[in-house]
Amino acid sequence: MSTTAYQHIHMIAIGGSIMHNLALALHRKGLKVTGSDDEIFEPAKGRLAADGLLPEAEGWFPEKLHSKPDAVIVGMHARPDNPELLYAQEHNIPIFSFPEFIYEQSKNKQRIVIAGSHGKTSITSIILHVLKYHNRLFDFAVGAQLEGFDLMVKLTEDAPIIIIEGDEYLSSPIQRVPKIHKYHHHIGVISGISWDHINVFPTEENYREQFKIFVDMTPKAGTLIYNQDDEQVQEVCVPNNSDVNYIGYTIHEHKIKKSGKTILKTKKDDVEIQLFGEHNLRNISAAKEVCKQIGIKGQAFYEALATFKGAARRLEKIGENEHTLVYKDFAHAPSKLKATSEALKKQYTERELIACLELHTFSSLNKDFLPQYNGTFLSPDVKIVYFNPKTLEHKRMPALDPEDLKKAFGDDSIEVYTDSQKLKDYLLGTDWKNKNLLMMTSGNFGNLDLQQLADTITAS
Repeated sequence: MSTTAYQHIHMIAIGGSIMHNLALALHRKGLKVTGSDDEIFEPAKGRLAADGLLPEAEGWFPEKLHSKPDAVIVGMHARPDNPELLYAQEHNIPIFSFPEFIYEQSKNKQRIVIAGSHGKTSITSIILHVLKYHNRLFDFAVGAQLEGFDLMVKLTEDAPIIIIEGDEYLSSPIQRVPKIHKYHHHIGVISGISWDHINVFPTEENYREQFKIFVDMTPKAGTLIYNQDDEQVQEVCVPNNSDVNYIGYTIHEHKIKKSGKTILKTKKDDVEIQLFGEHNLRNISAAKEVCKQIGIKGQAFYEALATFKGAARRLEKIGENEHTLVYKDFAHAPSKLKATSEALKKQYTERELIACLELHTFSSLNKDFLPQYNGTFLSPDVKIVYFNPKTLEHKRMPALDPEDLKKAFGDDSIEVYTDSQKLKDYLLGTDWKNKNLLMMTSGNFGNLDLQQLADTITAS
């Protein structure tokens, strides 16, 4: 990254998950970083404060730009009429979205972009772990905090490659195109396509088209790695460009021990791993293909993989005793719900599975989108769906009727909760012998302390 071009960078919506990580990364490179936000939560608040980057007051202050920074980076949390954004536009200060800035700083690197509705965080995390294990030089931008990595963003002068988790959501409030279109990949991955973000992509066809555009952006001599088991992916990844190297992948060959451990079968030795589930076995195959493209082959990949514990909040074990396991997962979209719940049930077939899903996103709370969940929540023995009525009010969405919700899921046996305390009471009142618990959400179950819940359940 050239620090000569941008000595002072101002960040609008600095408190965002990826935005505050970028702020910290730039600050630690010696750049002057300022920023604003109208609300900043932990852990961003504490991390920004520790580096002296926490704004003195919440809100938007155009006067912060009077010194005319070299560039402004605007996050998705900001609105198009943001006072600071308007000031930057009026005074011709260069404005970047997050993906634009990452591209700007990696023009001289090989860019590897992991895209897809699900699995991209796990694939990216595996690749980063393998590269770090083998002491390779690399930059990255990833959406989850990873063990062994202080920040979620790294930009350096020396690294020849950058690994980017490519979100299909919009780039910025004034640049309403998917982030994956702004990175200009050399190697692209599509892990799966399952309609999401109904507030931006109103139809399944419109959503799928964004990935088709991504595929078509693969350059001459570029590589497109895709999940050959996903019909939607196959539809957009039809090998129709002789200048592009298309590589399909599927579930890695494996076996499951009685203990619940998953063993990968390789050309040389069997490899015991800490991940499980068919979706993760596909993620491993995708990561292996990427690593092969950048010079890490076969046994070197497996050696590193054996030490990988998983990405935070992706099928993360938070409690365990001899007869009970408690997992939390970022799953909320239909495809993620299906993959995660199936994985845990198949891994521990002799245990009853109680699974709780929180509907939290705009799509998951939308009556028109809810039928997408039909048939995706079949694996658990006890199925619970929770939503907070206050979330609907905050998003200015109509109320949900529990009976309509059950109908949309196609399952009258689903238990619906709208009170987190009642949900907690139910879970704590359950006999957990030979039962596992799975908590799935991109929210927080009405501020329910999941770690405390897991500790209490597994204490006996």
